[in-house]
Amino acid sequence: MELKAVSWLNKIKMKTSVFNTMKTSQYAIANLIKYTFSLCIFFLIAIVFLNFSYVPQAIAQETNYRNYYRTKTFHNPDGIGKYYMEREIAQVMGHQAMMWLERDGREREEKPQAVVEHLDLKSTDSVADLGTGTGYFAFRIAELIPEGKVYAVDIQPEMLDVVNLLKEKNKISNIETVLGTENNPQLPANSIDLALMVDAYHEFAYPREMMENLYSALKPQGRVILVEYRQENPMIMIKPLHKMSQKQVKKEMKAVNLKWLKTQEFLPEQHFMIFQKPGK
Repeated sequence: MELKAVSWLNKIKMKTSVFNTMKTSQYAIANLIKYTFSLCIFFLIAIVFLNFSYVPQAIAQETNYRNYYRTKTFHNPDGIGKYYMEREIAQVMGHQAMMWLERDGREREEKPQAVVEHLDLKSTDSVADLGTGTGYFAFRIAELIPEGKVYAVDIQPEMLDVVNLLKEKNKISNIETVLGTENNPQLPANSIDLALMVDAYHEFAYPREMMENLYSALKPQGRVILVEYRQENPMIMIKPLHKMSQKQVKKEMKAVNLKWLKTQEFLPEQHFMIFQKPGK
């Protein structure tokens, strides 16, 4: 009986030892999970703190000019981290990629001849092509207004060098290149019958100021036409920041007193939106 009792006690001790070991392991695991969770919370708080400690400085730099813009530290890599009317502004396509503007498939994708035919121009009109690039649209417009003028506007002198070279080569006299700035197209006041922006507006670093200055350059009843890839269609394989919805465009144009007239949907992937300056 005594031997049986000792054996039974030993079994109890072994079970107790195993139980204690399991309990210790569970406690260690629980502590590890608790420590890891605390560490994650710490890093999350640190990131948020760093973000908010930086953003007010960025905002202060951007909002001194009439409080139109906001900036964010963490943003879409295709954008500049600057927001206008809740839209992040896209990065500008540099002159290094100018051959993309002259790609073989562009005529099929963007129907440039159909675009210029829908501009409804008179032969004497003055037209501003903002973000002209290599003059892809400017040269087509120039053919339709032999007695008028095309202002080919860009903020990159390298782009305008190409336009000037092609202009001289083809002996075209009714195109004038204009080096604009990020907030001003540098056009004469009350001189423009129509301003065209093809896949350009979404890249303006200062859209409000640019449009206000363009508004001053428009004649009364002068028109503004924006051609932008349809943001409403997720099947269009263009980076999101390089597309715009009708709703957003209308909101931004209304802010500078431009009246929406109509949108024509004759292009495969882009909106063709027409706005007008009031006046007689």
